[in-house]
Order: sequence, then structure tokens, then C-alpha cells
Amino acid sequence: MFSYHLRLALKSLRRSPVVSSLMIGAIALGVGICITTLTVYRLMSGNPIAHRNDVLYSVTMDSWDPNAPIYAKRPELPPSELTYMDAQAMLRSDIPARRVAMRKATFVAERPDERDVKPFFAEARLTTSDFFAMFDVPFQYGGPWDRSVDAALQSVVVLSNEANQKLFGGQDSVGRTLRLSGQDFKVIGVLRTWTPAPKFYDLNNGPFDEIEEFFVPFGFGESLRLASAGNVNCWGDQPTNSFQEFLNSECVWIQFWVQLDDREQLEGFRIYMDNYVREQKKLGRFARPLNNQLLHPDEWLKVNNVVRDDNRVLVGLSFMFLAVCMLNMIGLLLAKFIGGAPIVGLRRALGASRATIFRQHLVEVGVIGTAGGVLGIGVAALGLLGVRQLYDNYDTLTRLDASMALIALGIALVSGLLAGLYPTWRVCRVQPATYLKTQ
Repeated sequence: MFSYHLRLALKSLRRSPVVSSLMIGAIALGVGICITTLTVYRLMSGNPIAHRNDVLYSVTMDSWDPNAPIYAKRPELPPSELTYMDAQAMLRSDIPARRVAMRKATFVAERPDERDVKPFFAEARLTTSDFFAMFDVPFQYGGPWDRSVDAALQSVVVLSNEANQKLFGGQDSVGRTLRLSGQDFKVIGVLRTWTPAPKFYDLNNGPFDEIEEFFVPFGFGESLRLASAGNVNCWGDQPTNSFQEFLNSECVWIQFWVQLDDREQLEGFRIYMDNYVREQKKLGRFARPLNNQLLHPDEWLKVNNVVRDDNRVLVGLSFMFLAVCMLNMIGLLLAKFIGGAPIVGLRRALGASRATIFRQHLVEVGVIGTAGGVLGIGVAALGLLGVRQLYDNYDTLTRLDASMALIALGIALVSGLLAGLYPTWRVCRVQPATYLKTQ
């Protein structure tokens, strides 16, 4: 029976190609805009480390100016980063299963053994060894360094996939040497393509920035006196004329994360943090009320407003536009179905039930919805391409995957069926005698 209804539906659509095209186009446009905004919103609001959310925590402490909070609109929040002194104190704790202090820096990268590879500026992530295991960073070649490297400050580096392509043409470069700002480093690992979106571990310079090209042991920041290439906020009148004075200042610029595997570790680290702050208060620091926070990645993304209200509004507006498209489709379907009422009257006179007529017309609007969905996927792909052209660093937010394609088809089919309910009900109310008398 379904194949019979489908055959009738296709014949009906061919009888009025202009009206059919308008209805399919309306659904496609509405679905395409919805899927464009939904795709961006879904990737923006996602948690790329959700599978480890329960054991990872960002570490923040309120060492800020006692007379003014760092966030005027959110005065209850501490700074999103730590001072160098406080980060070092947190590293000394042996309670967390893993702990990561990190910051950004800029290097001039070159290959001393290859003149054809020109030097280039690149961002690096200065971090501790636990970074890779904590955040499930995937490796293509080699692996990360261990804690002994952090302690001995050995000159090793992990390359991103992009950096490895630039420097070594994508080959296995483990064991090779490259030069970063005049110092030789040995490559011990190369990452696979890794694009966490949002970049949860450091949201300060843009939650959708690309990952850094080089990963270097944290201690080289102090050893090479590297300025921060990331976010730096300072208060107070302490001198910062030298690098050491900067390290001893109240400037916040270090991101810190810990892995706490159970409640005992969580409570133990909370006590460690609180006791540390109380000791610092005795030295004249931390003049604001005690406000240490440990937040899971999902909480961290929410606190930092990664998904802004205007993105939610855009999603709502896109569905309102889809509703307008559905209203237009209802008008077109009414005109089309009522125009075909004589045929319906004849079928009813020959014995077709209202249920049969209802099913036939629903199959027809289902075909319109499905066709609109397929075309809408193409419209969404064009929309996402436009987003990529308009905004930098949005490549990871504009991927139309299979799940969103299925959602597009589902939205289109449901929209078509909803739009077709009233016109189908109207045509099923046709009295056969009215049209038989006119024949």
C-alpha cells in the first residue's frame, strides 16, 4: 500500500512542478538555516573532554585586588589564572593524581640541518608532563615526556601535526632536532590531528583558537626568560622591571588543572589550597575573602560564557524562520490539495475511505519534506562555508557530520508532516457528491 501511495504522490508532484518546487525550497531554506546555527551552537556548547569530566578540575584562587574584583559583572569569581608563585605552590602538592601548570609563549622555529625550511614564528604551550595523559592527547609518533624531564629540564619538544608537516613534511620526526629561539630541542613525540573545541584548557585568548604548534617543558619559561604570549592581568604597585620581579608579582597568567580521582583526593586538595592561602594571608597576600574554586570542565566552560546568549538567540530565530517557511508551505499545500479535490471526490465515490486519502496525502507531504531535507543539507553546507569565510578559527565549528545530516532529514520530515496535517484534513472533508454533480 505504501508503494501505491508513493507512486500517487510522485505523480501529484509532477502535475504541479512549480508549486512542488516552491514547497521543497521553503523547507530546504528553513532546515538549512536551522542546521547551520545548530551545528555551530552544538560544537560551541560541547565538552571535548566529557569522558573525563568527573575527575578533572580547573584551579583558581582569589589573589586579586581587595578593592575591586577582577570581573565587574561577576564579582564572585576569582581570576581565571594563577600567579607564578601560586602555581609553583600547587605543583608542590603530591595529592592530585596528576597536575598541570601551563602558559603560552612564542618561539622562532627552524631546522638547523635544513636550509630550505625557513624560520617562522609559532605559538608554544609550556606545560608539565601530565598535560598529555590528563587531556587524552593523541600521538601519531613517539609520546610525551615524563616527570623526570620536568625535574631535570631536558630540551625535548612535542610537535603538533601541523608543525610536523611544516618542519619535516609529515614524516616520523622522533629523534630529530629543531631549534626554538636559538636553543636545540629533541623531538620526542608528534600529535595526531587534535582539535578540541572549545579549547577548554585555556579559554583566555579565544575558546576556539587552534592548539599550539609546540609543547615544551614548563620550566623553560623561567630558564629562557620567555614572556607570556597569552593573557596577563596585574594589579598593585609592585615593580616588574625584570623577569624575576614579574615572576614574584601579583600578575595572574598561569593556567592550572588537576586530576582528582576520588572524594578523598578532592577534599585533601581543597584543604591544601585553603591552608596555603591562609599562610599567604599572614604574609600580607590574598586580602580578599577565601575563594578557592575547583571546577569540572563543563562548569569551567559555563563560568567562562563560552556559549554567549546571542548564539542561543540565533538558534531561536532560525527555528522561527522555519516556522514561517512551514506557514508558507501550508498555504501552498491548501491550494494544491483543494485544487485536486475533484480527483479526491471521484476516488471517494469509487470506495476509497477517508483514512486512505489521509495516508496518501501524508505520504505526499512526507516526500516533500524528505526532498526538502536533502536539499537543506546542501543549504546548510553552504551556510557553514560562509561562516568559515566570515570568522577566523571557526573551522572546527563548521563541520557538518552525519549526525547533523540525519537531524536535518528528521526536522524536514517532521516539519513537512506538521505543515501537511491541516491541508490533508481539509481535503479529506470533501463531499464526493459535490464534485460528481459537476462532472
